[in-house]
Order: sequence, then C-alpha cells, then structure tokens
Amino acid sequence: MGTLLQDLRYGLRMLAKNPGFMAVAVVTLALGIGANNTIFSVINSTLLRPLPFPDPDRLVLVWETFG
Repeated sequence: MGTLLQDLRYGLRMLAKNPGFMAVAVVTLALGIGANNTIFSVINSTLLRPLPFPDPDRLVLVWETFG
C-alpha cells in the first residue's frame, strides 16, 4: 500500500510540473468517459431493454403508400 501512495504522489508531482499535459489528459479522459456513457445509454435503451409493451414479439409495423 505504501508503494501505491508513493506512486500516486510521484504521478501528481509530474502532472503538476506540466499543467498543459495535465489539462489535455483530463479533457481526453472526460471526453472518453462521456462518449462511452452516451454509447452505452443508447445501446441499452434500444437493444438491451425489452420493449414497454405486452407481447413485444407480436408487434408489427403497417403503412400504406399512395402512388
């Protein structure tokens, strides 16, 4: 556990020496986490969750085209 704390302190010191790199790293992580969350939410709501209807396997789409 002591080694982990030393490594974390060392990493924070190195990031504090290069604030531009730290800003890019934080923005990159934020964009990656946000994109991952968005994609998961879309996939979860469209593909993974069952439809909110009774007997969703019996639903059909009917339309008529006038031409």
